[in-house]
Amino acid sequence: MTVLRSVLLFLLAALTEIGGAWLVWQGWREQRGLWWIAAGVVALGCYGFVATFQPDANFGRILAAYGGVFVAGSLGWAMVVDGFRPDRWDVTGALLCLLGVAIIMYAPRTPSL
Repeated sequence: MTVLRSVLLFLLAALTEIGGAWLVWQGWREQRGLWWIAAGVVALGCYGFVATFQPDANFGRILAAYGGVFVAGSLGWAMVVDGFRPDRWDVTGALLCLLGVAIIMYAPRTPSL
């Protein structure tokens, strides 16, 4: 159950961070206005809190693992929202990042002496 909770938190973090950055992008680069930017800033702020709910207490480990989720999530977002078509290297890179997430977060660890 802890792994499932952690994975769901990573997905929520990706949604808030990638979505927030996309909203800021849309507001500024696509000239949709300050409300889009403001919504993006709020979403990015929410992202900052989501990581605090991860069961692991090590900030560096959580943030490092989330980096891999961000890579894969960004490609997924681009596919769904922007119609981006990743090539095999995009997919390979994203899968390697997710493998890194799994190793960092869920590999068995022995207690330090």
